[in-house]
Amino acid sequence: MNTEPRKEHEWLKTLVGEWTYASECSMEPGKPPEKFTGAESVRSLGDLWVLGESTGQMPGGGTATMVMTLGYDPDKERFVGTWVGSMMTHLWVYEGTLDQERRVLTLTTEGPTCTGSGGLAKFQDVVEIKSDDHRILTSRMLGEDGTWQKIMQADYRRKK
Repeated sequence: MNTEPRKEHEWLKTLVGEWTYASECSMEPGKPPEKFTGAESVRSLGDLWVLGESTGQMPGGGTATMVMTLGYDPDKERFVGTWVGSMMTHLWVYEGTLDQERRVLTLTTEGPTCTGSGGLAKFQDVVEIKSDDHRILTSRMLGEDGTWQKIMQADYRRKK
């Protein structure tokens, strides 16, 4: 099987490189967000996938390692991928689309609720390309009222 890369696969290459990030995460409603920093290394897997591995600080101290895979499935006409972190047992499975300007990738998934009440909730990770050397990742959860609530935002800068 030999799949030819498409323009969506080429877009994924904008993520390849060495990055640092600063993030803010809302741990509890009504409390100020906590701030964390880390680093990410993104590489290509052939012409069809990218793999990102990051390490960063965790709430309450300690360090976590996270791995993300992203590709494009021409049959589904969707970006697909996964995310795992050393701090949890859940495998996050992504499916998403790129906006018409090719600047914002919105990935949908399901994962454990942040409230500790058990069960799964709907989430989105939104990757916005600001420039070749700057991108923003915003994670949000679908609230019970049907609106998306931002739970985390990370500002990525390419290492020079």
